[in-house]
Amino acid sequence: MTFLPLPEPGHAPLRVMTIAGSDSGGGAGIQADLRTFALLGIHGLVAVTAVTVQNSVGVKGFHEIPLEVIAGQIEAVASDIGLQAAKTGMLASAEIIDTVAGAWRSQGLAGSTPLVVDPVCASMHGDPLLHPSALDSLRTQLFPLATLVTPNLDEVRLLTGIEVTDGQSQRDAACALHALGPQWALVKGGHLRSSAQSPDLLYDGVDFVEFDATRIDTGHDHGAGDTLAAATASALAHGFSVPDAVAFGKRWVTECLRAAYPLGHGHGPVSALFRLTASS
Repeated sequence: MTFLPLPEPGHAPLRVMTIAGSDSGGGAGIQADLRTFALLGIHGLVAVTAVTVQNSVGVKGFHEIPLEVIAGQIEAVASDIGLQAAKTGMLASAEIIDTVAGAWRSQGLAGSTPLVVDPVCASMHGDPLLHPSALDSLRTQLFPLATLVTPNLDEVRLLTGIEVTDGQSQRDAACALHALGPQWALVKGGHLRSSAQSPDLLYDGVDFVEFDATRIDTGHDHGAGDTLAAATASALAHGFSVPDAVAFGKRWVTECLRAAYPLGHGHGPVSALFRLTASS
């Protein structure tokens, strides 16, 4: 695949922020985001929202970071270093979502800096990572600020009430998500097990754009959603259009799935480390 341009030595790379939770097992969350950023030549910035206690088997618990610290991280970085894009992951509560949205607006980032919202509601093991009361805050506070939202099918069902089972219901879900305010909505089809492909559908209120890839037969897919969103945000930082950025993110995560490795006693992570031996 073709990768993003790398910065010249001694020159500041483009900066992308991850606003998400920490994964102690290193498979998902900010750890997965920072791996993708680094291997794409991006300087990663961080606003930690929660610290999880997890491994390859599941999430044992999590601690929410104080609201003033979350807002402070965003404000400190935006006012000094600057950023060309951002993505969100685990936000845990309505209060955290409202805080992130408020900080995004107060720093003048709304409408000028691409924001990819990955509405993480649960871990891949089914462990809840978002209080049910926070769904409304996602819909009303964060989605209207988003350049792109990237829910998986379980998150689509929670956010819209639509069970995606085929192409038509996937289109219905994309329309319902777009109506919540983002510029673009991506309905990921990786969990559509009835399909031999992994079909994703992008919608901007007018046109549908389809992205397909052969499903990679692996049980090691921890962090795939984070990795797709991080790669897409990185491409947006380079000035890619949303469809081109999603296409890049889709190719990137497919290769990360192909390179996934076992870890611990459960699900291993997708691996951006393939980039170390891949030719451009």
